[in-house]
Amino acid sequence: MAEITVVGGGLAGCEAAVSLARRGHAVKLVEMRGVKGTPAHQTDDLGELVCTNSFKSEDPQNAHGQLKREMRLLGSVLLNAADRTRVPAGSALAVDRRLFATAMSEAVAAEPGIEVIRAEIERLPDGPTVIATGPLTSDALSAAIRGALGDEGLAFFDAIAPIVHRDSLDESIVFEAGRFEESGDYLNCPMDRDSYEAFVEALRTGEAHEGHDWDAVPYFEGCLPVEVMASRGVDTLRFGPMKPIGLSDPRTGERPWAVVQLRREDRAGQMWNLVGFQTRLRIGEQRRVFTMIPGLADAEFLRWGSIHRNSYLNFPQRLSDHGGLPGRPDLVFAGQLTGVEGYTESAASGLLAALNLDRIVAGREPVVPPATTMIGGLYRFLRESTPKHFQPMNSNWGLIDPLNRRIRDKKQKRRLLAERAHDDFLAWLDQVEVAPAVDPGTLMAPGGGTMAEAGAGAGSDT
Repeated sequence: MAEITVVGGGLAGCEAAVSLARRGHAVKLVEMRGVKGTPAHQTDDLGELVCTNSFKSEDPQNAHGQLKREMRLLGSVLLNAADRTRVPAGSALAVDRRLFATAMSEAVAAEPGIEVIRAEIERLPDGPTVIATGPLTSDALSAAIRGALGDEGLAFFDAIAPIVHRDSLDESIVFEAGRFEESGDYLNCPMDRDSYEAFVEALRTGEAHEGHDWDAVPYFEGCLPVEVMASRGVDTLRFGPMKPIGLSDPRTGERPWAVVQLRREDRAGQMWNLVGFQTRLRIGEQRRVFTMIPGLADAEFLRWGSIHRNSYLNFPQRLSDHGGLPGRPDLVFAGQLTGVEGYTESAASGLLAALNLDRIVAGREPVVPPATTMIGGLYRFLRESTPKHFQPMNSNWGLIDPLNRRIRDKKQKRRLLAERAHDDFLAWLDQVEVAPAVDPGTLMAPGGGTMAEAGAGAGSDT
Protein backbone atom coordinates (compact mmCIF):
# COMPACT_ATOMS: atom_id res chain seq x y z
CA MET A 1 0.00 0.00 0.00
CA ALA A 2 1.05 3.58 -0.69
CA GLU A 3 2.17 6.29 1.69
CA ILE A 4 -0.37 9.08 1.33
CA THR A 5 -0.33 12.68 2.57
CA VAL A 6 -3.52 14.36 3.71
CA VAL A 7 -3.18 18.10 4.27
CA GLY A 8 -5.76 19.56 6.63
CA GLY A 9 -7.22 18.20 9.86
CA GLY A 10 -10.76 19.46 9.39
CA LEU A 11 -13.82 17.39 8.59
CA ALA A 12 -12.86 16.42 5.03
CA GLY A 13 -9.24 15.74 5.98
CA CYS A 14 -10.19 13.52 8.92
CA GLU A 15 -12.67 11.57 6.79
CA ALA A 16 -10.06 11.08 4.06
CA ALA A 17 -7.28 10.09 6.47
CA VAL A 18 -9.35 7.53 8.39
CA SER A 19 -10.86 6.08 5.22
CA LEU A 20 -7.43 5.66 3.61
CA ALA A 21 -5.93 4.15 6.75
CA ARG A 22 -8.74 1.63 6.93
CA ARG A 23 -7.93 0.65 3.36
CA GLY A 24 -4.42 -0.22 4.51
CA HIS A 25 -2.46 2.89 3.53
CA ALA A 26 0.13 4.68 5.64
CA VAL A 27 -1.24 8.20 6.07
CA LYS A 28 0.52 11.40 7.11
CA LEU A 29 -2.17 13.83 8.28
CA VAL A 30 -0.64 17.31 8.31
CA GLU A 31 -2.42 20.07 10.25
CA MET A 32 -0.92 23.52 10.76
CA ARG A 33 -2.93 24.44 13.86
CA GLY A 34 -0.63 23.98 16.81
CA VAL A 35 2.06 25.74 14.78
CA LYS A 36 0.01 28.42 13.07
CA GLY A 37 -3.55 29.46 13.86
CA THR A 38 -6.43 30.69 11.71
CA PRO A 39 -8.79 33.67 12.09
CA ALA A 40 -11.69 31.38 13.08
CA HIS A 41 -10.43 28.32 14.99
CA GLN A 42 -10.12 28.48 18.77
CA THR A 43 -8.37 25.16 19.48
CA ASP A 44 -5.88 22.76 17.92
CA ASP A 45 -8.38 19.88 17.92
CA LEU A 46 -8.97 17.93 14.75
CA GLY A 47 -12.46 18.35 13.31
CA GLU A 48 -13.18 21.58 15.21
CA LEU A 49 -16.47 23.21 14.17
CA VAL A 50 -16.15 26.96 13.63
CA CYS A 51 -19.66 27.94 12.53
CA THR A 52 -22.91 26.23 13.52
CA ASN A 53 -23.01 23.10 15.67
CA SER A 54 -25.72 21.56 13.46
CA PHE A 55 -25.24 19.01 10.68
CA LYS A 56 -28.84 19.66 9.57
CA SER A 57 -31.63 17.14 9.03
CA GLU A 58 -31.35 13.37 9.36
CA ASP A 59 -34.62 12.67 7.58
CA PRO A 60 -33.74 11.11 4.17
CA GLN A 61 -36.69 12.94 2.61
CA ASN A 62 -34.52 15.98 3.23
CA ALA A 63 -31.50 16.26 0.91
CA HIS A 64 -29.14 16.56 3.88
CA GLY A 65 -30.61 13.41 5.40
CA GLN A 66 -30.07 11.47 2.18
CA LEU A 67 -26.48 12.70 2.04
CA LYS A 68 -25.96 11.30 5.54
CA ARG A 69 -27.24 7.87 4.46
CA GLU A 70 -24.69 7.79 1.66
CA MET A 71 -21.92 8.91 4.01
CA ARG A 72 -22.79 6.20 6.53
CA LEU A 73 -22.52 3.59 3.78
CA LEU A 74 -19.01 4.92 3.07
CA GLY A 75 -18.02 4.66 6.74
CA SER A 76 -18.20 8.31 7.84
CA VAL A 77 -16.16 9.04 10.96
CA LEU A 78 -17.91 12.42 11.30
CA LEU A 79 -21.37 10.89 11.68
CA ASN A 80 -20.08 8.33 14.14
CA ALA A 81 -18.59 11.12 16.26
CA ALA A 82 -21.78 13.18 15.91
CA ASP A 83 -23.95 10.26 17.06
CA ARG A 84 -21.84 10.02 20.22
CA THR A 85 -21.94 13.75 21.04
CA ARG A 86 -25.35 14.88 19.87
CA VAL A 87 -27.59 17.39 21.66
CA PRO A 88 -31.39 17.81 21.22
CA ALA A 89 -32.24 19.78 18.07
CA GLY A 90 -35.54 18.48 16.73
CA SER A 91 -35.06 16.65 13.42
CA ALA A 92 -31.55 18.05 13.04
CA LEU A 93 -28.30 16.35 14.06
CA ALA A 94 -26.56 18.85 16.35
CA VAL A 95 -23.58 18.24 18.62
CA ASP A 96 -21.68 19.55 21.61
CA ARG A 97 -18.74 21.18 19.80
CA ARG A 98 -16.10 20.38 22.42
CA LEU A 99 -17.12 16.75 22.77
CA PHE A 100 -17.39 16.37 19.01
CA ALA A 101 -13.86 17.67 18.35
CA THR A 102 -12.55 15.35 21.07
CA ALA A 103 -14.35 12.40 19.45
CA MET A 104 -12.92 13.26 16.02
CA SER A 105 -9.39 13.57 17.42
CA GLU A 106 -9.77 10.23 19.21
CA ALA A 107 -11.05 8.52 16.05
CA VAL A 108 -7.95 9.65 14.14
CA ALA A 109 -5.63 8.66 17.00
CA ALA A 110 -7.21 5.19 17.11
CA GLU A 111 -5.99 4.42 13.57
CA PRO A 112 -2.43 3.01 13.78
CA GLY A 113 -1.86 3.81 10.11
CA ILE A 114 -2.18 7.56 10.65
CA GLU A 115 0.68 9.81 11.75
CA VAL A 116 -0.46 13.33 12.71
CA ILE A 117 2.11 16.00 11.89
CA ARG A 118 1.78 19.59 13.09
CA ALA A 119 3.33 21.78 10.42
CA GLU A 120 2.44 24.34 7.79
CA ILE A 121 2.60 22.99 4.24
CA GLU A 122 3.80 25.71 1.87
CA ARG A 123 3.90 23.75 -1.39
CA LEU A 124 1.98 20.91 -2.97
CA PRO A 125 3.47 17.63 -1.68
CA ASP A 126 4.90 15.01 -3.98
CA GLY A 127 3.22 11.62 -4.18
CA PRO A 128 -0.43 10.69 -3.57
CA THR A 129 -2.06 13.59 -1.73
CA VAL A 130 -5.41 14.91 -0.55
CA ILE A 131 -5.57 18.68 -0.09
CA ALA A 132 -8.38 19.43 2.36
CA THR A 133 -7.23 22.67 3.95
CA GLY A 134 -10.62 24.30 3.71
CA PRO A 135 -11.66 27.91 3.25
CA LEU A 136 -8.88 29.18 5.54
CA THR A 137 -5.98 27.73 3.56
CA SER A 138 -2.74 29.52 4.46
CA ASP A 139 -1.42 32.20 2.15
CA ALA A 140 1.68 30.18 1.21
CA LEU A 141 -0.25 27.05 0.22
CA SER A 142 -2.90 29.16 -1.52
CA ALA A 143 -0.17 30.71 -3.64
CA ALA A 144 1.16 27.25 -4.51
CA ILE A 145 -2.32 26.09 -5.51
CA ARG A 146 -2.89 29.16 -7.64
CA GLY A 147 0.44 28.56 -9.30
CA ALA A 148 -0.46 24.97 -10.13
CA LEU A 149 -3.92 25.85 -11.41
CA GLY A 150 -2.96 29.03 -13.20
CA ASP A 151 -5.96 30.74 -11.70
CA GLU A 152 -6.46 33.40 -9.06
CA GLY A 153 -9.49 31.50 -7.81
CA LEU A 154 -12.65 32.76 -6.18
CA ALA A 155 -13.47 33.89 -2.67
CA PHE A 156 -16.42 34.76 -0.44
CA PHE A 157 -16.88 35.70 3.21
CA ASP A 158 -18.43 33.41 5.77
CA ALA A 159 -19.86 34.75 9.03
CA ILE A 160 -20.28 33.26 12.52
CA ALA A 161 -23.37 33.79 14.69
CA PRO A 162 -23.26 34.88 18.35
CA ILE A 163 -23.88 32.51 21.30
CA VAL A 164 -25.69 33.53 24.52
CA HIS A 165 -25.95 31.92 27.97
CA ARG A 166 -29.31 30.36 28.81
CA ASP A 167 -29.32 31.66 32.38
CA SER A 168 -29.18 35.26 31.16
CA LEU A 169 -32.38 35.06 29.08
CA ASP A 170 -35.69 36.58 30.20
CA GLU A 171 -37.84 33.49 30.77
CA SER A 172 -41.01 35.61 30.95
CA ILE A 173 -40.55 36.41 27.24
CA VAL A 174 -38.50 33.57 25.70
CA PHE A 175 -40.47 30.36 25.13
CA GLU A 176 -39.65 26.82 24.05
CA ALA A 177 -41.24 25.57 20.83
CA GLY A 178 -40.49 24.20 17.39
CA ARG A 179 -42.29 25.19 14.21
CA PHE A 180 -45.39 23.12 13.39
CA GLU A 181 -44.81 19.51 14.48
CA GLU A 182 -41.14 19.96 15.36
CA SER A 183 -40.20 19.21 18.94
CA GLY A 184 -39.66 22.12 21.32
CA ASP A 185 -35.86 22.02 21.19
CA TYR A 186 -35.61 25.69 20.22
CA LEU A 187 -35.99 28.86 22.26
CA ASN A 188 -37.97 31.68 20.66
CA CYS A 189 -37.83 35.45 21.10
CA PRO A 190 -41.11 36.91 19.75
CA MET A 191 -41.37 40.38 18.23
CA ASP A 192 -44.35 42.57 17.43
CA ARG A 193 -44.34 44.74 14.33
CA ASP A 194 -42.93 47.87 15.96
CA SER A 195 -40.06 46.09 17.73
CA TYR A 196 -39.26 44.14 14.55
CA GLU A 197 -39.08 47.22 12.33
CA ALA A 198 -36.95 49.06 14.88
CA PHE A 199 -34.63 46.06 15.04
CA VAL A 200 -34.30 45.90 11.24
CA GLU A 201 -33.48 49.61 11.12
CA ALA A 202 -30.80 49.13 13.82
CA LEU A 203 -29.27 46.29 11.80
CA ARG A 204 -29.26 48.37 8.62
CA THR A 205 -27.52 51.30 10.30
CA GLY A 206 -25.13 49.30 12.50
CA GLU A 207 -21.40 49.79 12.02
CA ALA A 208 -19.74 46.77 10.45
CA HIS A 209 -16.12 45.69 10.18
CA GLU A 210 -14.81 46.79 6.80
CA GLY A 211 -12.08 45.37 4.62
CA HIS A 212 -10.51 46.58 1.40
CA ASP A 213 -12.14 43.89 -0.74
CA TRP A 214 -15.39 43.02 1.07
CA ASP A 215 -17.52 44.83 -1.48
CA ALA A 216 -15.69 43.18 -4.39
CA VAL A 217 -16.22 39.57 -3.27
CA PRO A 218 -19.73 38.05 -3.17
CA TYR A 219 -21.19 36.47 -0.06
CA PHE A 220 -22.46 32.91 -0.32
CA GLU A 221 -26.25 33.30 -0.54
CA GLY A 222 -26.81 30.48 1.94
CA CYS A 223 -24.82 32.22 4.69
CA LEU A 224 -25.52 35.94 4.40
CA PRO A 225 -24.75 38.24 7.36
CA VAL A 226 -27.98 39.24 9.06
CA GLU A 227 -27.36 42.92 8.39
CA VAL A 228 -26.96 42.22 4.68
CA MET A 229 -30.32 40.45 4.67
CA ALA A 230 -31.87 43.39 6.53
CA SER A 231 -30.56 45.80 3.89
CA ARG A 232 -32.48 43.93 1.20
CA GLY A 233 -35.88 45.02 2.51
CA VAL A 234 -37.85 45.41 5.71
CA ASP A 235 -39.56 42.00 5.35
CA THR A 236 -36.55 39.97 4.19
CA LEU A 237 -35.73 38.65 7.67
CA ARG A 238 -39.40 38.06 8.51
CA PHE A 239 -39.61 35.70 5.54
CA GLY A 240 -36.17 34.24 6.25
CA PRO A 241 -34.51 33.24 9.54
CA MET A 242 -37.03 35.29 11.57
CA LYS A 243 -40.17 33.79 10.04
CA PRO A 244 -42.87 33.21 12.69
CA ILE A 245 -44.75 30.53 10.78
CA GLY A 246 -45.86 27.60 12.94
CA LEU A 247 -45.26 29.39 16.26
CA SER A 248 -47.57 30.94 18.85
CA ASP A 249 -46.53 33.29 21.64
CA PRO A 250 -47.87 31.67 24.83
CA ARG A 251 -48.46 35.12 26.33
CA THR A 252 -50.96 36.08 23.63
CA GLY A 253 -51.89 32.80 21.97
CA GLU A 254 -51.17 34.46 18.62
CA ARG A 255 -48.43 34.21 16.04
CA PRO A 256 -45.70 36.84 16.54
CA TRP A 257 -44.90 39.31 13.77
CA ALA A 258 -41.36 37.87 13.72
CA VAL A 259 -39.25 35.62 15.91
CA VAL A 260 -35.56 35.04 16.68
CA GLN A 261 -34.83 31.36 17.31
CA LEU A 262 -32.04 30.07 19.54
CA ARG A 263 -30.55 26.59 19.08
CA ARG A 264 -28.77 24.58 21.77
CA GLU A 265 -24.97 24.46 21.41
CA ASP A 266 -24.07 22.03 24.21
CA ARG A 267 -25.57 19.04 25.99
CA ALA A 268 -25.96 20.93 29.23
CA GLY A 269 -28.12 23.54 27.49
CA GLN A 270 -26.10 26.50 28.71
CA MET A 271 -25.01 27.87 25.33
CA TRP A 272 -27.54 28.89 22.67
CA ASN A 273 -26.86 30.05 19.12
CA LEU A 274 -28.84 32.83 17.41
CA VAL A 275 -30.05 30.88 14.37
CA GLY A 276 -29.32 32.64 11.07
CA PHE A 277 -27.59 35.59 12.78
CA GLN A 278 -24.19 35.45 11.14
CA THR A 279 -22.79 38.97 11.30
CA ARG A 280 -19.90 41.29 10.61
CA LEU A 281 -21.12 44.01 12.97
CA ARG A 282 -18.55 45.38 15.38
CA ILE A 283 -18.77 43.94 18.90
CA GLY A 284 -20.14 47.16 20.41
CA GLU A 285 -22.80 47.29 17.71
CA GLN A 286 -23.68 43.64 18.27
CA ARG A 287 -24.28 44.37 21.95
CA ARG A 288 -26.45 47.40 21.13
CA VAL A 289 -28.49 45.75 18.36
CA PHE A 290 -28.90 42.19 19.61
CA THR A 291 -29.99 43.25 23.10
CA MET A 292 -32.98 44.87 21.37
CA ILE A 293 -34.28 41.35 20.79
CA PRO A 294 -37.09 40.65 23.30
CA GLY A 295 -35.74 38.36 26.01
CA LEU A 296 -32.08 39.27 25.34
CA ALA A 297 -31.93 42.67 27.05
CA ASP A 298 -29.58 41.31 29.70
CA ALA A 299 -28.11 38.45 27.68
CA GLU A 300 -24.59 37.25 28.43
CA PHE A 301 -22.84 36.78 25.09
CA LEU A 302 -20.45 33.83 25.26
CA ARG A 303 -19.25 34.36 21.69
CA TRP A 304 -19.66 37.38 19.47
CA GLY A 305 -20.34 37.06 15.79
CA SER A 306 -17.39 37.41 13.45
CA ILE A 307 -16.42 37.09 9.82
CA HIS A 308 -13.51 35.59 7.97
CA ARG A 309 -12.35 35.17 4.41
CA ASN A 310 -13.22 31.91 2.68
CA SER A 311 -11.52 30.75 -0.49
CA TYR A 312 -12.54 28.07 -2.96
CA LEU A 313 -11.35 26.83 -6.34
CA ASN A 314 -13.04 27.12 -9.70
CA PHE A 315 -13.80 23.40 -9.87
CA PRO A 316 -15.55 23.28 -13.28
CA GLN A 317 -12.76 25.20 -14.96
CA ARG A 318 -9.67 23.88 -13.20
CA LEU A 319 -10.23 20.43 -11.69
CA SER A 320 -10.99 16.96 -13.06
CA ASP A 321 -14.32 15.19 -12.52
CA HIS A 322 -13.14 13.69 -9.21
CA GLY A 323 -11.44 16.89 -8.00
CA GLY A 324 -7.93 16.04 -9.20
CA LEU A 325 -5.21 18.38 -10.32
CA PRO A 326 -4.98 18.38 -14.14
CA GLY A 327 -2.04 16.26 -15.22
CA ARG A 328 -1.71 14.84 -11.73
CA PRO A 329 -4.70 12.67 -10.82
CA ASP A 330 -3.05 11.49 -7.58
CA LEU A 331 -3.38 14.98 -6.06
CA VAL A 332 -7.05 15.33 -5.11
CA PHE A 333 -8.80 18.33 -3.57
CA ALA A 334 -11.55 17.80 -0.98
CA GLY A 335 -13.73 19.81 1.38
CA GLN A 336 -14.88 23.41 1.06
CA LEU A 337 -11.90 24.23 -1.09
CA THR A 338 -13.65 22.39 -3.94
CA GLY A 339 -16.75 24.58 -3.77
CA VAL A 340 -19.05 22.42 -1.67
CA GLU A 341 -20.74 24.33 1.12
CA GLY A 342 -21.59 22.71 4.43
CA TYR A 343 -20.10 20.39 7.02
CA THR A 344 -21.48 17.13 5.67
CA GLU A 345 -20.88 18.08 2.05
CA SER A 346 -17.23 18.77 2.86
CA ALA A 347 -16.89 15.51 4.77
CA ALA A 348 -18.53 13.56 1.94
CA SER A 349 -16.00 14.95 -0.51
CA GLY A 350 -13.24 13.69 1.80
CA LEU A 351 -14.74 10.21 1.71
CA LEU A 352 -14.92 10.25 -2.09
CA ALA A 353 -11.38 11.61 -2.38
CA ALA A 354 -10.11 8.71 -0.25
CA LEU A 355 -11.98 6.13 -2.30
CA ASN A 356 -10.58 7.55 -5.53
CA LEU A 357 -7.02 7.96 -4.30
CA ASP A 358 -7.10 4.32 -3.19
CA ARG A 359 -8.16 3.37 -6.73
CA ILE A 360 -5.61 5.64 -8.40
CA VAL A 361 -2.60 4.27 -6.51
CA ALA A 362 -3.82 0.79 -7.45
CA GLY A 363 -3.82 1.75 -11.14
CA ARG A 364 -7.60 2.01 -11.44
CA GLU A 365 -9.72 4.85 -12.80
CA PRO A 366 -11.39 7.30 -10.40
CA VAL A 367 -15.17 7.09 -10.07
CA VAL A 368 -18.09 9.33 -9.10
CA PRO A 369 -21.56 8.11 -8.03
CA PRO A 370 -24.46 8.55 -10.47
CA ALA A 371 -26.33 11.83 -10.49
CA THR A 372 -29.41 10.15 -9.03
CA THR A 373 -27.54 10.10 -5.70
CA MET A 374 -26.82 13.12 -3.52
CA ILE A 375 -23.02 12.86 -3.69
CA GLY A 376 -23.21 12.21 -7.42
CA GLY A 377 -25.53 15.15 -7.99
CA LEU A 378 -23.27 17.43 -5.99
CA TYR A 379 -20.20 16.41 -8.00
CA ARG A 380 -22.09 16.84 -11.25
CA PHE A 381 -22.85 20.41 -10.18
CA LEU A 382 -19.17 21.00 -9.40
CA ARG A 383 -17.94 19.81 -12.76
CA GLU A 384 -20.76 21.12 -14.99
CA SER A 385 -21.37 24.60 -13.56
CA THR A 386 -20.60 27.65 -15.66
CA PRO A 387 -17.07 28.61 -14.54
CA LYS A 388 -17.76 32.34 -14.75
CA HIS A 389 -20.63 32.15 -12.25
CA PHE A 390 -19.49 29.22 -10.10
CA GLN A 391 -20.40 29.55 -6.41
CA PRO A 392 -20.48 27.04 -3.51
CA MET A 393 -23.45 24.70 -3.22
CA ASN A 394 -25.23 22.82 -0.45
CA SER A 395 -27.02 19.51 -0.90
CA ASN A 396 -30.52 19.88 -2.34
CA TRP A 397 -32.92 17.78 -4.39
CA GLY A 398 -32.46 20.09 -7.38
CA LEU A 399 -28.97 18.63 -7.88
CA ILE A 400 -30.10 15.14 -8.83
CA ASP A 401 -31.86 13.72 -11.88
CA PRO A 402 -35.64 14.21 -11.83
CA LEU A 403 -38.03 11.28 -11.67
CA ASN A 404 -39.27 9.95 -14.99
CA ARG A 405 -42.83 11.00 -14.21
CA ARG A 406 -44.29 14.13 -12.64
CA ILE A 407 -45.23 13.91 -8.96
CA ARG A 408 -47.27 16.85 -7.67
CA ASP A 409 -47.19 15.89 -4.02
CA LYS A 410 -43.88 17.26 -2.70
CA LYS A 411 -43.61 14.80 0.19
CA GLN A 412 -44.24 11.80 -2.06
CA LYS A 413 -41.78 13.12 -4.63
CA ARG A 414 -39.00 13.48 -2.08
CA ARG A 415 -39.72 10.01 -0.70
CA LEU A 416 -39.36 8.51 -4.17
CA LEU A 417 -36.20 10.52 -4.87
CA ALA A 418 -34.69 9.34 -1.57
CA GLU A 419 -35.57 5.69 -2.20
CA ARG A 420 -34.13 5.82 -5.70
CA ALA A 421 -30.97 7.57 -4.45
CA HIS A 422 -30.48 4.91 -1.78
CA ASP A 423 -30.97 2.02 -4.22
CA ASP A 424 -28.70 3.59 -6.85
CA PHE A 425 -25.98 4.35 -4.32
CA LEU A 426 -25.98 0.73 -3.15
CA ALA A 427 -25.82 -0.44 -6.78
CA TRP A 428 -22.91 1.91 -7.42
CA LEU A 429 -21.02 0.61 -4.38
CA ASP A 430 -21.44 -2.90 -5.71
CA GLN A 431 -20.25 -1.81 -9.15
CA VAL A 432 -17.06 -0.21 -7.80
CA GLU A 433 -16.50 -3.13 -5.43
CA VAL A 434 -16.90 -1.23 -2.16
CA ALA A 435 -18.67 -3.05 0.66
CA PRO A 436 -21.18 -0.88 2.58
CA ALA A 437 -19.71 0.17 5.92
CA VAL A 438 -23.06 -0.41 7.65
CA ASP A 439 -26.01 -2.69 7.04
CA PRO A 440 -28.21 -0.73 4.58
CA GLY A 441 -31.30 -2.13 6.26
CA THR A 442 -30.46 -0.34 9.51
CA LEU A 443 -30.56 3.12 7.93
CA MET A 444 -33.60 5.30 8.35
CA ALA A 445 -36.17 5.01 5.57
CA PRO A 446 -37.98 8.04 4.11
CA GLY A 447 -40.89 8.85 6.39
CA GLY A 448 -39.39 7.12 9.46
CA GLY A 449 -38.30 3.66 10.49
CA THR A 450 -35.42 1.68 9.02
CA MET A 451 -35.01 0.50 5.46
CA ALA A 452 -35.53 -3.06 6.65
CA GLU A 453 -38.85 -2.10 8.21
CA ALA A 454 -39.96 -0.12 5.18
CA GLY A 455 -38.84 -2.75 2.69
CA ALA A 456 -35.54 -1.77 1.10
CA GLY A 457 -35.65 -1.40 -2.67
CA ALA A 458 -39.41 -0.79 -2.77
CA GLY A 459 -39.08 2.77 -3.93
CA SER A 460 -39.01 2.60 -7.72
CA ASP A 461 -40.21 5.76 -9.46
CA THR A 462 -41.91 3.79 -12.21
